[in-house]
Amino acid sequence: MTSRYQIRNLSRRTKSENGFSASETALAELAARVNQAAKMQLGRSLAIRHVDAGSCNACELEIHALNNPYYALERFGLHFVASPRHADVLLVTGSVTANMKIALERTYAATPAPKWVVAAGDCACGCSLFHENYAVSGSVDKVVPVDLHIKGCPPNPKVLLEGLLALLEINAPSNAI
Repeated sequence: MTSRYQIRNLSRRTKSENGFSASETALAELAARVNQAAKMQLGRSLAIRHVDAGSCNACELEIHALNNPYYALERFGLHFVASPRHADVLLVTGSVTANMKIALERTYAATPAPKWVVAAGDCACGCSLFHENYAVSGSVDKVVPVDLHIKGCPPNPKVLLEGLLALLEINAPSNAI
């Protein structure tokens, strides 16, 4: 039996936020620059391993948006991998919980050199309300060395791409880029 609330909700328009206002050509150019920097630095595409160390999943939604048809990182050669043994970058989100501390340390140890660690989001950078908690070990840099902090709650996909580009350009040999 349908209630009057269900009927009322069906007749209303959906309220949603406006989409991200970056132009498609600007995003394509940014992703192409990241891929070019990765090829100059590594000789191949960039492989990213995402590690959720204890987040609220807001950052994960933005990271997953990188793979949606709008951003489509795969078309530029950037891809997420399932194993840290195949990764160049560990993209860590969330304050590191006590339960995830050992898992993050093992993931870092399993990642081959050269490897970089990116702390994405305010929780991973140590700026969140979860930071001072009995079940939290702290920010990512208290557990493993971090090469880049990307702040934001959550950082949008364009900021994540800019961070990856900055990471590759900072760590590139001086004559490469």
